[in-house]
Amino acid sequence: MKIATYNVNGVNGRLPVLLRWLKEAKPDIVCLQELKCPQEKFPIEEIKKAGYNAIWKGQKSWNGVAILAKGYEITEVQGILPGDSEDLQSRYIEAIIDQMVICCLYLPNGNPYPGPKFDYKLSWIKRFKRRTNQLIKMELPAILIGDFNIIPTENDVYKPEKWEDDALFRPEVRKAYQELQKKGWIDSLRTIYPDETIYTFWDYLYKSYERNAGMRLDHILLSPYLAGSLVNAGVDKDVRGWEKSSDHAPTWIELKK
Repeated sequence: MKIATYNVNGVNGRLPVLLRWLKEAKPDIVCLQELKCPQEKFPIEEIKKAGYNAIWKGQKSWNGVAILAKGYEITEVQGILPGDSEDLQSRYIEAIIDQMVICCLYLPNGNPYPGPKFDYKLSWIKRFKRRTNQLIKMELPAILIGDFNIIPTENDVYKPEKWEDDALFRPEVRKAYQELQKKGWIDSLRTIYPDETIYTFWDYLYKSYERNAGMRLDHILLSPYLAGSLVNAGVDKDVRGWEKSSDHAPTWIELKK
């Protein structure tokens, strides 16, 4: 089974890119972030024609998340991060697919640091960690997947010294990522490639993609009850170079059935 995440950076504007990638990569389950479209504008008919079921939470501005599945039913569990009853941003959706819990997230960017946006990021992480602890205690086969907006280590960013005061690389958020791992969540890409320089995002500016001046923001973390099923992981870096592509590249894993 192939499971992927892709910050599409505007699902309608990047729809040809998304459909081409779906056809070529053939993932079974896909989590999308940054839909940038209201609920009623999600391109569900085109997604269905490509062979995928979908659930989604749209939002007109910068947010929005979706889960697609080919050949599997999707049972929505949460349409908002538990404890977020007053948070109107569409950043989290949780579903059961083939007896697995799929948690699709678009964690806040948090810039500029310091400031209210960074405070919001920390509060969101706190609620997210509470939910992940619940999933661990319930001993469920679960996947945390999406754009975390966290650079975990210095090996995950080009010239890390330039990012010390950026919300993506602050010690507080890196510590939160480490704490997830200490609780048992497995960084799938680093399990397969523990030391290699692998990025999932390249800014549109300064020819970042051409220079490979990127960072790793998109992560797929497995609960301990799925760790033994991991077969492979990777990043479809070439998609970033397609015309009118997102500034992120699809990130994926393969699990034993």
